[in-house]
Amino acid sequence: MGGLRELVVARGRTNGLDVVGIADASPFLDALHALETRRAAGLHADMQFTYRNPRRSTDPRRTLDGARTLVVGAVRYGSVAATPEAIDERGGDANGSTTGRPLGRIARYAVGDHDAVLRRALRSVAEDLHNAGHRAVVLADDNALVDRAAAHRAGIGWFGKSSNLLLADLGSWFVLGSVLTDAVLEPASDPVGDGCGTCRRCVDACPTGAIVADGVVDARRCLSWLLQSPEPFPEELRAALGDRIYGCDDCQEVCPPNRRSDRRGEGVRGGGSDRIDLLWMLGASDEDLLRAAGRWYVPGRDADHLRRNALLVLGNTGDGRDPQVAAALTRFLHHGSRSLVDAASWAARRLGRSDLIGEAAGPRRAS
Repeated sequence: MGGLRELVVARGRTNGLDVVGIADASPFLDALHALETRRAAGLHADMQFTYRNPRRSTDPRRTLDGARTLVVGAVRYGSVAATPEAIDERGGDANGSTTGRPLGRIARYAVGDHDAVLRRALRSVAEDLHNAGHRAVVLADDNALVDRAAAHRAGIGWFGKSSNLLLADLGSWFVLGSVLTDAVLEPASDPVGDGCGTCRRCVDACPTGAIVADGVVDARRCLSWLLQSPEPFPEELRAALGDRIYGCDDCQEVCPPNRRSDRRGEGVRGGGSDRIDLLWMLGASDEDLLRAAGRWYVPGRDADHLRRNALLVLGNTGDGRDPQVAAALTRFLHHGSRSLVDAASWAARRLGRSDLIGEAAGPRRAS
């Protein structure tokens, strides 16, 4: 099977995978224990994904009977241009300008369709395996497999204190996926050893203290998850949200391998911006807002979830003296959604505009 192994690795690299590794498809018992332990402790918050059915997501054979091998791929999503000119459908005034307008910040992985590159490359690997007479299933951003555990076993990288998978001298700016197959391919000899040592920069940089132990994140305090969660956004963490409208990169931005990789200018793919105009978000139709959100995870594809987040970020970044900001707050203080009324009330108070609230907000409820 050496020839087939070389073929699928080469095909994956040719079609866009930056790194390819091979792992056996036996159950991930350590990952199963971690998921069950953290779920029992409530650290998963309301997150489902691989927590929904840990035994399934840590045993590849439950997805493909007779599975023997995982071909694991990584695609780097790199840095982005934080220029208002690249916002395209994400807002601006009548002339397309966002100068002086409050902006929300988007995590790097959500700028550009890096998952499309990943899936296309993995499908090419699966096609080669099919042509060789084997069964193969592509698994990427799927609750059927703990991607980081598979990548670790495949010798692609190590688990950082942030819980992200770190690739040697390349960092963690990667999306991960696998092809599960019944073909027998030679796996990586050994997992990559810990490369963090005594470094704690990610732990210290987390704005909410969500990294509670080495490699353990409490989702109840993780801004990235709280922005996606359909549950109320904790009021005590709203100020820490800053300008983050989707995702949070703080733990990755301070990571030495990532910083070295950024300085080398590696992995920049495509255009796009990591900023979005908040006032545009608050005035856009459901259709336009969800189109601009594109591949973001939005609970129930409910545009009001995005508006809630935008109001909270506006409370951190807006100018209460700006007539447009005041008008947006006033509009949502009279909204039919109690969640949006609460978010607007919080933002108004934070911007020193409690005078806008009056009787409009009614009884408050966390959002």
